[in-house]
Amino acid sequence: MQFTDQHNEIRRTVSQFVEKEINPHVEEWEEAGIFPAHEVFRKAGDLGLLGIHKPEEYGGLGLDYSYAMVAQEEWGAASHGSVPMAIAVQTDMATPALARFGSDELKREFLAPAIAGDMVTAIGVSEPHAGSDVAAIKTTARKRGDDYVINGTKMWITNSTQADYICLLANTSDDPRHQNKSLIIVPTSSPGFSTSARLNKLGMRASDTAQLFFDDVVVPRRHLIGEEGMGFTYQMMQFQEERLAGAAITIKGLENCIRATVEYTGQREAFGKPLLENQIINTKLADMQMEVESLRAMVYRACEMYINGEDPTLLASYAKLKAGKLTTSIPTECLQFWGGMGYMWDNPVSRAMRDMRLTAIGGGADEVMLSIIGKRMGLLAR
Repeated sequence: MQFTDQHNEIRRTVSQFVEKEINPHVEEWEEAGIFPAHEVFRKAGDLGLLGIHKPEEYGGLGLDYSYAMVAQEEWGAASHGSVPMAIAVQTDMATPALARFGSDELKREFLAPAIAGDMVTAIGVSEPHAGSDVAAIKTTARKRGDDYVINGTKMWITNSTQADYICLLANTSDDPRHQNKSLIIVPTSSPGFSTSARLNKLGMRASDTAQLFFDDVVVPRRHLIGEEGMGFTYQMMQFQEERLAGAAITIKGLENCIRATVEYTGQREAFGKPLLENQIINTKLADMQMEVESLRAMVYRACEMYINGEDPTLLASYAKLKAGKLTTSIPTECLQFWGGMGYMWDNPVSRAMRDMRLTAIGGGADEVMLSIIGKRMGLLAR
């Protein structure tokens, strides 16, 4: 991956934004259980950070995905996972299909404000009984004249209580389950739409997550993204950006976790010497850093395939799986070296352990990534 001055400028801009607009407020937002998404997103939108790889005619920068990837890597340097995840939902989960397949009218009405930070978006796919098994969703959007009438529920939806619209996956026909789904833009101001109270999560405490309810919600059929019945395919395409973004975001967070642990173990003495001088500790930390660098290389390679027009599914699955494994193991191992201090709620490593644990679940669980890899290897055929 060759980085230009423009890549480096985006890195610098995001890094400064994190230090100025996110990190000083993290403790307050964690305590409140929510962050002011509209306020933060408008500031990011003013800097062009919410539409890096989106079309210029809708307010984006029109750059390729490698520029968005370096931004995601820098968002991950924030001292919690909530805001980086919320931004990734806005840029890489709820808007890729709209930008690629939506009508001009739909993009001007919903994509442009999302890029500007004037609207907050959410992606409505998972349901209480259908997480990784996307084809099993039950939410319906039935045609009635020029409208869709939507009924159903969605679960674990990031940005849900602040979102201005949902990019919703729903069943629009009785065709086979891989051909009966469509992506539809649903404004949250629509009558019949409601959310639960914010869910009480293990981590990502400042990210508002809730269950969504659709009770005869009516939206115009012009809110359909692309072709009817293509929603499953479009969502699989969106997953590629989601998984690349999800893996990229973890890199700096893992490095911060390792760096904080090196600093602590270098200062903390036990049995007459700093903990860091114990071979088992310093070699494990060195091994962790090597693993993070291997993840970075994997993400960069997958990104290169994506921007070159190749199918990134296998490499993106590798990267997402690697990120899931490292975000499960590294914060836990680092916490061990902090001893009792690591078990404190406000310790940065314990927060990283809680926040980053979601990586192995969201956007396709580790087991789903293994299934994709196995299929590409021909294992099921055997």
